[in-house]
Amino acid sequence: MLDLPFAVVDVETTGTRAAGGDRITEIAIVQVQGGQVGEVYSQLVNPERPIPPYITSLTHITWDMVRDQPTFREITSNVLDRLRGSIFVAHNAPFDWRFVSEEVRRGSGQELSGPRLCTVRFARAALPQLSRRSLDHVTRYFGIEIAARHRAAGDALATAHALCRMLNIASEHGVESWTALQAFVDGPVGTRPRTASDRRRRAFPLPVTKDDIA
Repeated sequence: MLDLPFAVVDVETTGTRAAGGDRITEIAIVQVQGGQVGEVYSQLVNPERPIPPYITSLTHITWDMVRDQPTFREITSNVLDRLRGSIFVAHNAPFDWRFVSEEVRRGSGQELSGPRLCTVRFARAALPQLSRRSLDHVTRYFGIEIAARHRAAGDALATAHALCRMLNIASEHGVESWTALQAFVDGPVGTRPRTASDRRRRAFPLPVTKDDIA
């Protein structure tokens, strides 16, 4: 299973409505294979529409930062090259998948396809002891630092490292293939027995009060 190729994706956007006019302002794709974090692709994107002030306050991405950047149409081939042949991974994957799918369809007329893995759902199976599975909570549990929160590369890299840790946990439970990993992730929440390695991990710190999904 560790030899499977994963492409860990994070996008920053102008809002939450992928099919309602919101667009990507930044995308990052991190390659993971063999339990190791590999190449990082990160690109600011001209969304061809204004960025709402509340989004700028969250991501610190301004119109001046993206006005001279390529549109998604111009980077579609680069994005597809990095996704091709890999399992699409994201924290709250439906959100990122919807946006990338819409942009790919708009930019190339192609339909995005392939296997997907949501690390929120993976965390529910691998870390049933956690009360929350936001990226902040999962990375804090593993002691992973997020270099730049709410920026695509920072979040994607943190998710990639969390993915590697959770793949190791799944391996401890005999998960050795993509099919077995799907079954593990889709299994009943909180039913996995705790292992010695679970008990050795440090206690979970104080909860974060915002952004419980992304």
